[in-house]
Amino acid sequence: MTRFNRRQTLGLIGATAAISTLGLPAYAKTKINVGALHFTSHAASFVAQVRGYFAEAGLDVEFKFFQAAQPMAIAVASGDVDYAVTAISGGLISLAEKGAAKIIGGALSEEKGIDGQKILASNKAFDAGLTSPSALDGRMWAVTQAGSSFHYMGSKISTAEGATLHYKPLQKVGAIIGAMKSGQVDAWSIVPHIAKGLAGAGAVKIIGNVADYIPNYQVTTVFTSANNAANEREKTKAFLMAFSRGADDFNAALVDKTAGEDAANAMVELVHKYVYASKPLEKAAKSIRNGAMRINAGAALNMASVKDQLDWFKAEKLVKASITTDMLVDTSYVKII
Repeated sequence: MTRFNRRQTLGLIGATAAISTLGLPAYAKTKINVGALHFTSHAASFVAQVRGYFAEAGLDVEFKFFQAAQPMAIAVASGDVDYAVTAISGGLISLAEKGAAKIIGGALSEEKGIDGQKILASNKAFDAGLTSPSALDGRMWAVTQAGSSFHYMGSKISTAEGATLHYKPLQKVGAIIGAMKSGQVDAWSIVPHIAKGLAGAGAVKIIGNVADYIPNYQVTTVFTSANNAANEREKTKAFLMAFSRGADDFNAALVDKTAGEDAANAMVELVHKYVYASKPLEKAAKSIRNGAMRINAGAALNMASVKDQLDWFKAEKLVKASITTDMLVDTSYVKII
């Protein structure tokens, strides 16, 4: 299997097996780096760390935090990060085609009946008539990079509305937030803990829901290097097992709300260590609860959504037309839904 250093990786950019706690080796604190964002949607990893699920699986985890999906894909392919959770990007797909990365599971999902990602308008654009997605034609839509999940969402929404969007790459979520507040861009879509927080502070207006345009969207996936997927199977199973335990706790506490209010409060406190950590807990708690979208049980992967995303990237000529789902996904680790 080809091994890529960081410089080589940067040059590249431009069946089903249920997870089981049985048969895992007794690792002696195997050190791994896990890529994440400071988002509630990454809570499964945070829970697995704080509650010792990674440690019980024999993994000594250190988080490496990013501000966009594509740099995380590069870090996984180059070996700087062992496992990561984020949206499918053009960079990830291209690296998979080169034999450097593999999706091994699913994480955040849009699900009917659960409040999900929001479509936002800047106050300036809203005052100028952008009060619903039907008025998106000719507007400036914010993305981190071309080929990011923000690009995919904007394209799917605008196509459904018969609109033409102009895309503004701003590299980082923080930069997009600043541009939305100042009216330099007109619209954006983002997870609810950020969307509702901004809208609640009067900085933007919520004008729609992503789920109305992309039902059952597999928003984020779990991925690793192709080498880990092929040759470090027991370590990879251990990671997915611990990650899935964290997802179960998170879903029970804040999504399904079956664990009780004490468990919900405890979960908010735990997530606050990583999300809005600079804010007092009492100010961060509402936003954290607002961001509670489904994280797939057992890291199950919605292959229909993955295929739709891949088809979009190919149609937009952002990746090679020859790339297949087999190149992108290793289906041997989790349930395919």
